[in-house]
Amino acid sequence: MGKNLSFSYSKMGMYKECPQKYKFRYVHMIPEQPKYYFAFGTALHSVMEFIYKPDKISFPTLAQALAYFDTVWNKTSYEQKGYASMDKELEGYAEGRRIIESYYREFSGHFIHPLSTEMKTTLDIDGLSLISIVDRMDYLGDGRVKILDYKTGKTIQREPDQLYMYQKVVENSPLVKTMIQQKDPSVKEVRVEQLSFYHLPTLKEMTFERAADKEIFAFWQNVLKVADDIRAGKFDPTPGENQCRWCDYRNLCPVFTGKEYTTEGKSTSVLFPTKKDSTSKQVFPLDDQDLLTEKIDQYGDLLAKVSQLQKEIIDLMKKNNFARHFGEHYKAELTCIEKIEFTNKEQVIELLRQLNLLKKVLVPTKSMVVGLLTDATVSANDKKKLESFMTKTQEEELKIEKTE
Repeated sequence: MGKNLSFSYSKMGMYKECPQKYKFRYVHMIPEQPKYYFAFGTALHSVMEFIYKPDKISFPTLAQALAYFDTVWNKTSYEQKGYASMDKELEGYAEGRRIIESYYREFSGHFIHPLSTEMKTTLDIDGLSLISIVDRMDYLGDGRVKILDYKTGKTIQREPDQLYMYQKVVENSPLVKTMIQQKDPSVKEVRVEQLSFYHLPTLKEMTFERAADKEIFAFWQNVLKVADDIRAGKFDPTPGENQCRWCDYRNLCPVFTGKEYTTEGKSTSVLFPTKKDSTSKQVFPLDDQDLLTEKIDQYGDLLAKVSQLQKEIIDLMKKNNFARHFGEHYKAELTCIEKIEFTNKEQVIELLRQLNLLKKVLVPTKSMVVGLLTDATVSANDKKKLESFMTKTQEEELKIEKTE
């Protein structure tokens, strides 16, 4: 007998999304770029595990949970998390703290001890090694369990395949059965009573009853079909606008390169039509690409002209000491504003961490940090340190409005 195929819900999902993407990730072993939403979700999952760790007698306080979140969050940089900028990372940090505080307001005082948290199990079945991580499992008695899966994205929706996979694994896992029998030796069979998705940002739970045996059977046949296709090396790409737009492998994919990628660095030519027709797998017609390129260049040229025209208007109004001037259809107003810039944003944020002021602003936008200079609870010495990173300049602001 051959070796079992390592399989999971996420692997199945990627294969169903695009077999070629699966090949890049799990056959060629090319890692994807870090994604901020994965880093955000991982940090909050870690906090939930910290709160509900089964071997703890007492539950952590809100302050302890927030401190733990800070520790997890600060282990990696914003680039390693996949955020586009430090500002975006700090928005995620603020949202994470908000979620934890809201969760404690909702549940503090009546936390329950679960059967397990972040339980990783490998189940060998039908030629597969199913790898699953169950966020949380509660024991309901008589061999019955409730599975809770935390969600941290913008929305929450029913994902039947994930629910079915959990049910299949948990009800057949020797590890789960052993854990339950340690609590209840009389149990002969494990049964999933409930499956829930819990959306942490909104504190809303979607609960589903156990799937019928015929549903699980149909799901499992589909799993085995996907596994057979992987073993047979069926990795034809299935391009589409949404999945291709965000794919990390576009520069390697035969849909875009016209060549099959190989690990030896050599590519084999494959035929992918360049125009959209009834037989083409190409979903980005060259006609549309040319039109899009032309419009992007037109837009860029217009922006450059607007910027130059704005500069000329400001110069003329300053030369003639005009604060306001009228055209035939529009009026222009010129105001002078004080502009504050930070000489080194990363050093400012590090200073806020050292002075324990980061929590005070959460997302250190320019206005929030400047606001610390008038905060009575911030010492004069700390204000002086912040000011050392600031430069003040005068800048003209032009406002154009249509006249009636």
